[in-house]
Amino acid sequence: MWSSLAALLALAWYAGSDAALLINAAGSTFVYPLQSKWFAVYTSLDHGVQFNYQSIGSGGGIRQLLNRIVDMGASDAPMTDEQLKSAPGKILHFPTVLGADVITYNLPEAGAGLRLTGSVIADIYLGKITKWNDSAIASMNPALRLPASDIVVCHRSDGSGTTYIFVDYLSKVSPQWQKQVGRSTSVRWPVGLGGKGNEGVTALVKQTPGAIGYVELTYALGNKLPVAQLKNRDGNWVAPTLEAVTAAAANSLSEMPADFRVSITDAPGAASYPISSYTYLLVYQRQTDLAKGRAIVGFLKWALHDGQRYAAPLFYAPLPAPVVALEDAQLKTIQLPAS
Repeated sequence: MWSSLAALLALAWYAGSDAALLINAAGSTFVYPLQSKWFAVYTSLDHGVQFNYQSIGSGGGIRQLLNRIVDMGASDAPMTDEQLKSAPGKILHFPTVLGADVITYNLPEAGAGLRLTGSVIADIYLGKITKWNDSAIASMNPALRLPASDIVVCHRSDGSGTTYIFVDYLSKVSPQWQKQVGRSTSVRWPVGLGGKGNEGVTALVKQTPGAIGYVELTYALGNKLPVAQLKNRDGNWVAPTLEAVTAAAANSLSEMPADFRVSITDAPGAASYPISSYTYLLVYQRQTDLAKGRAIVGFLKWALHDGQRYAAPLFYAPLPAPVVALEDAQLKTIQLPAS
């Protein structure tokens, strides 16, 4: 689905003037559908700039930015203190939209409406729960026909912000997960099959009977895969809707640090979806190329304001207004070289 979109967008990006300024970016597959839309719309408004985006996962985007291979990185995981210290200059985090990791599955016998708790998901990914009709799953799904078949665990094989969001949540709700696996963009998975990108995990789940996986919401919906309801911190069953993602952000605004590196998984609030997250564009505060620096600032300003209207149709939640205001202030700190 998205590969065809990528090909069409690539043609659009490179069909412009040879004199157009090229901005290279790489990273998140989580936000790739929206980034693609943004780049296509923005270049139709400003014919003087073009974008080349590599959807290689958050880990790859961070590495390429640290090595100055790209002008912007995209990540759903905030950079670590160690990564920031290793950078050749100060890197700024700009939250762009909000999204959700969803638990999707291939279980025609059960249909839609599967319910899972964070602790049960952790035990599935730890290899402790191996059958779909395990009492831990059946007890919270009395109305579903759960087969006695094996659960086929699917996860990312590449460095991934989608993974970071998922394991950050599991680390909060499962002490064993926190101790045995922990949180990172890449972890040592106890069990399961690996797929590259959100596209790869989606394909694995879709073609594997009995599979379970975690992907960004738009990938599940775009492929007509069912998604589970999860029990949130307040004890309510919540589906991964844009309203529930917005609620998670709204209930976490008091925790937003000055550098925007925040986790909103397992957020409080009756309506909060528990695996919600910001996704970021990463740029150097001190730009080395005047034209590119101006273009990046212009694009970020547009994305934070006009670009937000494109979020909901692709199943992302727009940014809260207080966060946009803080980012507008941070935009003014980007330093451009003298002309």
